[in-house]
Amino acid sequence: MSNLLDPAILFFVFGVLAGAVKSNLAIPPQISRFLSLYLLMALGLKGGFALSKSGFTPEVTSTLGLAVSLAVIIPAVSYQILKRRMSAYDAAAISATYGSVSAVTFMTTIQFLETRGISYGGHMAAAMALMESPAIIMAVLTANALRQANTAGSTQVLGGGTLALTAPASASIPLGKVLHESFTDGAQLLLLGAMAIGMLTGEAGQAMMAPFSISLFKGMLAFFLLDMGLMAARNVADLKHQSPWLLAYALLAPLVHASLALGLAAACGVSMGNTALLMVLAASASYIAVPAVLRYAIPEAKPSLYFGMSLGITFPFNIILGIPLYVGVATRVMS
Repeated sequence: MSNLLDPAILFFVFGVLAGAVKSNLAIPPQISRFLSLYLLMALGLKGGFALSKSGFTPEVTSTLGLAVSLAVIIPAVSYQILKRRMSAYDAAAISATYGSVSAVTFMTTIQFLETRGISYGGHMAAAMALMESPAIIMAVLTANALRQANTAGSTQVLGGGTLALTAPASASIPLGKVLHESFTDGAQLLLLGAMAIGMLTGEAGQAMMAPFSISLFKGMLAFFLLDMGLMAARNVADLKHQSPWLLAYALLAPLVHASLALGLAAACGVSMGNTALLMVLAASASYIAVPAVLRYAIPEAKPSLYFGMSLGITFPFNIILGIPLYVGVATRVMS
């Protein structure tokens, strides 16, 4: 429970309470967008400065490989489980949401680790960037395959050999367009660009940017978590009439995914801090990047499901309880 004494976490809890009582407290969208970009830029710089010191060691390579593996395994297995309980389109959307990552959960965990003096690799920011897109690509491919199957199945042979067509299915979304949006997303480019700048400038750049990327980070994160708390509280209403099975999935999936990451990290000898971050990345769910793409790429899926589950249940669970749990387990197992 010591995590609740962290000012940033308390601001998140305060935001949830303010939203629950329907307060008119709100962060203007432009400021929320700025906070998000600032945090990604600061995170990229931190990672780049760390990588300039360590270089690309064998552990860096193996950890990045594990991150990509998790980004493929989690949505693939999740889709096979979910499609038995709901429409295939909703299953694809939810598996993409839970197969991708939450940057804010990751940044909160980094602050948690730094407060407790637990070291981690700067390359973990690159791991986060690598884990964002595979689930989106897999979901779009799945949805396109479903549409093609529905189109083929809509042609029926009637008596006398005539053909009748049912209502046409939605057109397939060009994968190239989705790939372009995934890999040129402004937030992701900023993260990778800041990391490259940090690597190029090294210690000199770190000294110059310290007031920006270090001193301000905690306060900006607290302000952003306040906004996230308000958003989480206001999206819980979308889940009131959903199946209890889905609500249970939103709580249990993070634990299962984190356990998978722990097992793979232990088998590969990943360090304690990096293991904790891999667990958090595997346990998190996207509520910004993936839902924005899915609204266009899979319009057949219900946004109230994948967005409400990730932001209304999984994100608060991870921020308040999940982070200290994952870090505590990683410390016990990997120390």
